[in-house]
Amino acid sequence: MKIVPFHKTQPQYCPYWLGCLTGTRELVAKCQRQCILKGKMPRIVKKILLLPGVFSYWIKSAGWRATLTWLAYRIRTGLGFQEPSSLTIQPRQTKFPVIARLGGSSDLSVFKQIFQFEEYACVLNISPPGLIVDLGANVGYSSAYFLSRFSAATVVAVEPDPGNFEICRKNLAPYGDRAQIVQGAAWSNRSRLVLSRGTFGDGSEWATQVRQGEGTDGQDVVEGWDMPSLLELSGRKQIDLLKVDIERSELELFGPGSLSWLPNVRNICIELHGDDCKEVFLEALKNFEYDLGYSGELTICRNLRRKSNN
Repeated sequence: MKIVPFHKTQPQYCPYWLGCLTGTRELVAKCQRQCILKGKMPRIVKKILLLPGVFSYWIKSAGWRATLTWLAYRIRTGLGFQEPSSLTIQPRQTKFPVIARLGGSSDLSVFKQIFQFEEYACVLNISPPGLIVDLGANVGYSSAYFLSRFSAATVVAVEPDPGNFEICRKNLAPYGDRAQIVQGAAWSNRSRLVLSRGTFGDGSEWATQVRQGEGTDGQDVVEGWDMPSLLELSGRKQIDLLKVDIERSELELFGPGSLSWLPNVRNICIELHGDDCKEVFLEALKNFEYDLGYSGELTICRNLRRKSNN
């Protein structure tokens, strides 16, 4: 979601006010330079003036309980108390609270995407799904969102990063056997993969990649899962919604072998990481008809079906 700098419409205010109020690390750092070094409006005054609008935004997007948790956290840290290692926060879209790590983690950024921006609201109008496969589940926010919005669905959540996986497991535990959590990565075949951190995107937890290899000392190795194996694990014959956010591993997943499992998928919601990923993905779907749509960074293919001449 693009944020228009505030100074374009209100030049008397700091352009990075949103960072101060939401705790976005990059924007806070800029705000400190703008407000403190250049002597603009003190942050505490700006926060007080803007609190009503921020409360309204948080309440509307995340709900009362999440807003009160966030407010208590911001007050506590603002008064100089030590920052906790995590927050347990209840967004209005989920049946159960979720854990968000603090201290430089990307969890709050993911929280904003899933719950405040509701980036997966674009698939809520599909036929009620039985099985959802969440590839790149991160800490489980998207899976919790789907499990709460689709009450009859089960989710297979796949996440390679051990730290993310552990939080994902905790966040999805209240949903019982409706959630299967797999520590591994989506790949073209069953194989061993090496985690690659800090080399893609902003380098934080939500940008962890995998590559093929046995690993060396100090490298985390995870299991690579192909789609037929995940489908077999679920005990189902059809994936009603395939959510994909796997940091360029879509190049492997949607390679030539994808034709063996794509007929078993009804809807796809994918974040594509580059033009080459888009090309490979659309090539994989060339023998299928579908209703194509876009929402922010997401590409949505609804009602996937084989072309009549194939």
